[in-house]
Amino acid sequence: MNYELWKIFLDAVELGSLSKVAMLHNTNQPQISRQMNELEAQCGGRLFNRTGRGVELTDLGQHLLPKIRSWLNVTDQLNNEILHSTDTPIGTVRIASLPSTAHPLLSTLYKVLQEKYPLIKLSVREGQGVHLEKWLEDGSVDLAILYRFNPTPKQGDVYLTEADTYLVGCEGDVLTQANEVDFKAINQLPLVTFCRPSNWRNFLDHMAYENGVELNIVFEADSISLQTHLVSESRMYTMLGPQALKKASQYTSIQAAKIINPALKRYISLSISKHGYLTPACKAVMEEIRNLADLL
Repeated sequence: MNYELWKIFLDAVELGSLSKVAMLHNTNQPQISRQMNELEAQCGGRLFNRTGRGVELTDLGQHLLPKIRSWLNVTDQLNNEILHSTDTPIGTVRIASLPSTAHPLLSTLYKVLQEKYPLIKLSVREGQGVHLEKWLEDGSVDLAILYRFNPTPKQGDVYLTEADTYLVGCEGDVLTQANEVDFKAINQLPLVTFCRPSNWRNFLDHMAYENGVELNIVFEADSISLQTHLVSESRMYTMLGPQALKKASQYTSIQAAKIINPALKRYISLSISKHGYLTPACKAVMEEIRNLADLL
């Protein structure tokens, strides 16, 4: 079995488009199509249905997907064990991160690793919480930096820092002019927030129920840029953590007040995949991330 071809197969499953896979691998779509045709010939059937919107798994592809994921994970683990038969940190560490926490944390991490552990390479993917959870669950990444909402870490999570949540309004908005705003003031406000499934939405629903607040979600968007532009231009409101708020303030006319009574605390967690082997490289990266937690 050709490891690289099956990795491309997984990329096609994730991205849903051979042209996007070609861009990811810095090649052209005909080349990726030829490689997929080669795999399909080996399997004796089609793995994907080609549609106008991209590619979708056939029944054969669906049947093989979990087996291929498992085989690739075992192969990666064996490769790591071979590479890490000594205590020298070496190899690739795959990290998933929320866009709001990727910089400057991970860019600074790269510089630190270049000096202390030059044989470690980073592979970083960005996504919202539900994507990060999925990648951790299926072993697509080794580590993830994401939000948790339970004050007690679970399942090996390491909490790097805690953060408040802010109600974000347009510039000049009366409700967000003060430094703080009660959670109950959110009652029936026109809100734009993240799409489901979402741990944040689950937490927000719970807090609203507990405090007798009626949420009025008028727009759903996973893009923080879109959320804050809607806030600035359409007089909606959103709720963000300080990292996302700081970045959004650079390109939109918004203002924010910290939510209190109760405060909506979020915890930035360094989480570990349940799959695979925690290599010396992973351990070194985890330690350096903890050392850089002040950047969050």
